[in-house]
Amino acid sequence: MTERQTPEAEAQAIKVPEAAGGWGSLEGIAATELSQRAGPGALETLRHLNKPDGTACTSCAWIKPPNPAAFEFCENGAKATLWDLTSARCTPAFFDKLTVSDLWGLSANELEREGRLTEPMRYDPATDRYVRATWDEAFAAIGSRLKAIPAQAMTFYASGKAALEPSYLYAVWARALGHNNLPDSSNMCHETTSVGLKKVIGSPVGTCQLEDLEQCDAIFYLGQNPGTNSPRILHPLQQAVKRGCKIVAFNPLKEAGLVEFINPQSPLEMLTGKATRLSHLYLQVRPGGDIAALMGVCKHVLARAEREAGLLDHAFIAQHTHDFDAFRAKVETTGWEALEAASGVTRAEMEAAGDVYADAKAVIGIYGMGLTQQVHGSEAIGLLVNLLLLRGNIGRPGTGCSPIRGHSNVQGQRTVGITEKVSLAPVDKYLDVLGLETPPQDGHNTAKFLEALLAGKNRVYLGLGGNLAMAVPDHGRVHAAWRNMDLTVHIATRLNHTHLLPGKESWILPCLVRSEEDIQASGNQFVSIEDSFSHIYSSMGRRKPAGEHVMSETAIICELAKASLPENPRWRWEEWRGDYARIRDLIAQTFPKEFADMDRRMHEPGGFYRGNDARNRIWHTQSGKAEFTDPTVLNAGPADDGADTLRLITLRSNDQFNTTVYGMNDRLRGLSGERTIALMPPGEISRLGLVEGQRITLVTATDTTTRRSVAGLKVVPYDLPAGTVAGYFPELNALVPLGLRDKLSDTPASKGVPVRIEP
Repeated sequence: MTERQTPEAEAQAIKVPEAAGGWGSLEGIAATELSQRAGPGALETLRHLNKPDGTACTSCAWIKPPNPAAFEFCENGAKATLWDLTSARCTPAFFDKLTVSDLWGLSANELEREGRLTEPMRYDPATDRYVRATWDEAFAAIGSRLKAIPAQAMTFYASGKAALEPSYLYAVWARALGHNNLPDSSNMCHETTSVGLKKVIGSPVGTCQLEDLEQCDAIFYLGQNPGTNSPRILHPLQQAVKRGCKIVAFNPLKEAGLVEFINPQSPLEMLTGKATRLSHLYLQVRPGGDIAALMGVCKHVLARAEREAGLLDHAFIAQHTHDFDAFRAKVETTGWEALEAASGVTRAEMEAAGDVYADAKAVIGIYGMGLTQQVHGSEAIGLLVNLLLLRGNIGRPGTGCSPIRGHSNVQGQRTVGITEKVSLAPVDKYLDVLGLETPPQDGHNTAKFLEALLAGKNRVYLGLGGNLAMAVPDHGRVHAAWRNMDLTVHIATRLNHTHLLPGKESWILPCLVRSEEDIQASGNQFVSIEDSFSHIYSSMGRRKPAGEHVMSETAIICELAKASLPENPRWRWEEWRGDYARIRDLIAQTFPKEFADMDRRMHEPGGFYRGNDARNRIWHTQSGKAEFTDPTVLNAGPADDGADTLRLITLRSNDQFNTTVYGMNDRLRGLSGERTIALMPPGEISRLGLVEGQRITLVTATDTTTRRSVAGLKVVPYDLPAGTVAGYFPELNALVPLGLRDKLSDTPASKGVPVRIEP
């Protein structure tokens, strides 16, 4: 399974048709505008996107720089904004035409193309339809149900788009009801960072700042696709390469965003089509192979260090790290043959990457879900940190560890209290600031919520945005249980499939998008966002709302809290709804170290930095130092299950943001027309007796007590390591067993699922 493809087989694979960026990016934006007819107001919003006192983009968590470019947005950001500001409206009349069962048969794209939700809707089981309701009816009914159901049977899920103000109140409301069941979208992607990175450096978030990308000599870039998932990072990557920085990429797929980039904001590059080649080296590891590949890099660096005095930063290692000798011993006793087999790359490739690392004075490690969504993803993060620690590449200019997150405020939500862990909640401050005695027991994360759901123990689901039922693993089992809940409530902007799994009582509550006016008692409201670099900044919408009956997330939370909680003179829901500055006062009082004077500082260009002790080489770990870790496995995925077992990795397309599918185009991979595909290396297609275009069924080859399968997938040859198959998220989530999760964080292991093929 780990042998390399022959040159003849590789030549058959589909090649990446074009560089990231360029005219294709502009064409993608134009196609979205034509489909959504967002109008000239949307163009004005784009002009102010990610600028001081403008609107913060919802498409990713990249930084809002203090000195923005003329167009401080990317293709993804433009698509997300145009999607939000569509002229299409999903009114109650739409629900009169089709039952919920009928709607379930539509695709995600077809549902979302109906446009923005405009009025509260209540599910009517007798007719299997959502019917119009008033806000007063919704608040009274939901409040009454919440009072009658035990708090431990409730789950309050938060998608990553909600700003700090509603997120803070959402966590307070849940705890006032009596539970800590506060999963959020990070449980599905970067919880491995929150747990794994914290274990080794004492910080649950990255240590880098934007200026580090301007000073580094090398970047090790693992398991992330910037062209599709975070295009704004391509600009600093291009600038780094042009000044001599070397990028070493680790990824099973040759992703366009790590190969070549044409800057759409450069007239010369657009006119000439001259692309910047980004990656100096590209190691196509097999799924989960990053642990072995990184260990091989470390092995070569340690071997060079025996010949080159001063190559390792011995002073840093002695003063700031723990367990270096154990790691070095593990590396020395692990042979190259084992590393090649587990990684899927050659010794020569690992040594070449090691030379880049050893020759660089300042190195940054960047990673995404290719590391986090693995059974041993935490260990992969540990190996990356080990590599950085060898030469003191954390805590000085041009260095650090930088996870790239997706949702625009998913990191910030955790910062202000959305967590299931009592140890991470500001329990004492809640008591001081709000007089709130929080429940003493931990709540559940997303995986534990699903386990409670399958066991019939979770009776209420309240979703602050998102499309969780489609984003989670194990669709077959989860969807069958979802409708058994007593109450499901969705705070949403558009219709999605999670809404079509109603509980015995179900409500859809339409909310504003970030680029719309949020008029409350004190006027149009600012909200605040935290980016991946731990900067906090303001965002204000200026477009007219989608309808007169659409409310802000903050207003909805305040009204639901009033309807479901006893009166308390210190819980001033009406006041907080009327002026979000009062909520920011609460945040500043609850988290004084990070958020002092928040309401003023968030308006500064670039916002304010809430700090990171690991960046200053203060390590909040068990030993008080940065931890070298000794990996227990060489591959982060599950054990192989035989010669005919492949490793499945799930992907997002260029025309997609999480579960939102804008269209059928995946330009950067040269694919279009459909999403029911299985990408496979040509040699594997031949070995298994398949042919291009053949329709196959993928079946999960682990946890065979339950059959999990997806049929009708078209075989498409693609440049992938042997033993690999790739397909789209969320369509292939049905193949991911709920039990296949990172050992430390419970994050679903969607990047290494053992599957077999049935023609």
